[in-house]
Amino acid sequence: MNGPRSAVAFLTPLGGAATPVPSALAWFPAVGAAMGGLLGLLWWSTEHIWPAFVAAAIVVGADLALTGLLHIDGLVDAADGLLPHLDRDRRLAVMREPSVGAFGIASGTVVLLARYAALGSVRPSILLLTGIWCGSRAVMAVIPSLVPYARADTGGLATSFLAKGRVVPGVVAAVTGTAGLLCATMLWHPLAGAVAALSGLAAVALVMWFAVRRIGGFTGDVLGAAGVVFETVALIVAAARW
Repeated sequence: MNGPRSAVAFLTPLGGAATPVPSALAWFPAVGAAMGGLLGLLWWSTEHIWPAFVAAAIVVGADLALTGLLHIDGLVDAADGLLPHLDRDRRLAVMREPSVGAFGIASGTVVLLARYAALGSVRPSILLLTGIWCGSRAVMAVIPSLVPYARADTGGLATSFLAKGRVVPGVVAAVTGTAGLLCATMLWHPLAGAVAALSGLAAVALVMWFAVRRIGGFTGDVLGAAGVVFETVALIVAAARW
């Protein structure tokens, strides 16, 4: 059971301390689906008590708590490292610094506002969040099998996922994550769900292309940023006037 526990411990503050192992990648979509389902249930129940935008704020806050702010921290650090005009070594150094710069603050603020506005504009759906959160964790599991690791020479948070044997778990995550993403979102709304899912994937592809150009691959921060960008873009598209 090292894989499931490692996946839970890596993606949430739950599960206790556990060293990340490649087999955990196969469990990322399942953990993401469970997280999305819990948030969807919270979304649905709170909107029966408070106005839509109050419920949206509760869900955004609950997601931050459920992830231990790990992924939004990755987004902020990645923005500080990837967006300014710096050389590669300085970019990687900035992403390791505990301080937050203007690029990170601006990016984090825009993303949180976008998630809040999107959730406040859509009728609550457990299916929608289950599918999107499943998909976001799936892309985080697949990236280590497809993209070079930018800290291969110095090591970092995601180093443990690069050991021999990561390809099969990555393939499993790709298959199960895609199935969960499309099934849940398209059951929510056939057209809007499919477009939201594909838009999220396209956004992640753009993030990774940018990261490869700027630092030569991914880091743990870039993985977190990819997941947050996937969710945010998918939510924004889902909130369109279909």
